[in-house]
Amino acid sequence: MQAPVALGRAGIRADKREGDGATPRGTFRPVRVWWRPDRGARPRTRLPVVPITPDLAWCEDPADRRYNTPFRLHEGEAGDRLWRADGLYDLLVEIDHNARPRIAGRGSAVFVHVARPGFAPTAGCVALAPAALRRLVERLGRGTRIVIR
Repeated sequence: MQAPVALGRAGIRADKREGDGATPRGTFRPVRVWWRPDRGARPRTRLPVVPITPDLAWCEDPADRRYNTPFRLHEGEAGDRLWRADGLYDLLVEIDHNARPRIAGRGSAVFVHVARPGFAPTAGCVALAPAALRRLVERLGRGTRIVIR
């Protein structure tokens, strides 16, 4: 499938680091699809689907044992909140970047998600137009590989 994408503001890098604004270079497996049930129907896909709730976040703190994993956000905690007002995470694909093993500081919360208007750069993710992302999600399965180069 071909579609325009937005990438990290620092381009693509093989040596991705936390907060560098780069999209990691490599071949990745899609893990799960996350979606906002209040913003659309459950996506059709062959991957596991997880509903996003207001308390879900992704840990971006390399010093935290939960680094690069989802968690329930409690008041006063930091994290990349998955329930966003801007719609960027209404539908997203979790990929296995820095997952096995997780290495502190090698980058977290790298997703395939909805693009900003005009395909403005991301903080390191890959972003597509909503319709293109839905088409992609429908085609994803355990054997799919996402190549970023």
